[in-house]
Amino acid sequence: MAWICERFGISRKTGYKWLERYQQSGAGGLQDRSSAPARHGRAMAPELRDRIIALRQQKPHWGAKKLRAKLADLYPDEAWPATSSIGDLLLRAGLIQRRGERRRTPPHDGPLAHAVAANDVWCTDYKGWVRAKDGQRCDPLTVTDAYSRFLLAADLVARLDYANARPVFERLFREFGLPVAIRSDNGTPFASTGVGGLSALSIWWLKLGIRPERIPPGKPQQNGRHERMHRTMLEAMSPPAETAAAQQARLDGFREEYNDERPHEALGQRPPGMFYQASHRPYDGTEREPAYADHQAVRRVRSNGEIKWSGGLLFVGEALIGELVAVSEAEDAWAVHYFDVLLGYIDAKGRKIRRPERGHAPAQGTEVSPM
Repeated sequence: MAWICERFGISRKTGYKWLERYQQSGAGGLQDRSSAPARHGRAMAPELRDRIIALRQQKPHWGAKKLRAKLADLYPDEAWPATSSIGDLLLRAGLIQRRGERRRTPPHDGPLAHAVAANDVWCTDYKGWVRAKDGQRCDPLTVTDAYSRFLLAADLVARLDYANARPVFERLFREFGLPVAIRSDNGTPFASTGVGGLSALSIWWLKLGIRPERIPPGKPQQNGRHERMHRTMLEAMSPPAETAAAQQARLDGFREEYNDERPHEALGQRPPGMFYQASHRPYDGTEREPAYADHQAVRRVRSNGEIKWSGGLLFVGEALIGELVAVSEAEDAWAVHYFDVLLGYIDAKGRKIRRPERGHAPAQGTEVSPM
């Protein structure tokens, strides 16, 4: 044995090890074996594994990133494993399923770039409705703060109209104050097909000093942060509850968890409630009248939606009945405004208002909103 080991340049201990393997298993015992330790020195401790699985069972919709962030917050003295290790654990435990790569829309943050503080922009929309098990339809009206992602409201409403939307916003204004702008899509009750796209709700916002903003049709990614919240809100929407009241209670619980407990990846795995604070503009219910420049001709919209202009009547829109609009000269046309919203241009015959083309420059000296 000493001579053979010396010839092959190995120790006698190694030589006897190979001889023992051959005696036990024959030629197969001479195959290379894994040199990995029986138990990895950095393997996940059983108590950490149990806490991860327990939290996942409590929060079945949370992924590895949110679980790790929450556990690190609850137990800051523990050395929690990497997100990938937690994901592998959940996969082995059958608590998640591996999914294929998903094609994603390229990020588009341009329209929200000016939301640099809480209450710069609120985003609002209706989440797709569900029917409770008792047959009642449940339509949630949702409102978020674009900067902090704070979920201000997730309220079921009876109808998608001004009468049911206004009380929700009045409650929010009393509780959180007034935002600078509110962004929505072009649907009811946020907008209308009339001139300027104004509706009773957006006119009310303007009179409170809030700028209505509407995303272009077919561009939901420009309200992407709000749409992403809607995907998360599916947790509270399905399966439908027994009654609408039970569905609202579930939404209230989701809102509380979303704001104060659920880690948000875009916020460094911290909840939105850590970033939101109420507006410094309190709501007292006062509605202001528009103030126009001296060179603008001011007209009050009549009960039939018309104004008197150039010896005749010009239809402006029923949504503006009783409101003051202004007409001013702009290059080769007459521009009609409500507050700083450009409604359109009076045609050459002075009989109707034509809509401004997208991207059309406003009249000199007139400040037009991003609408």
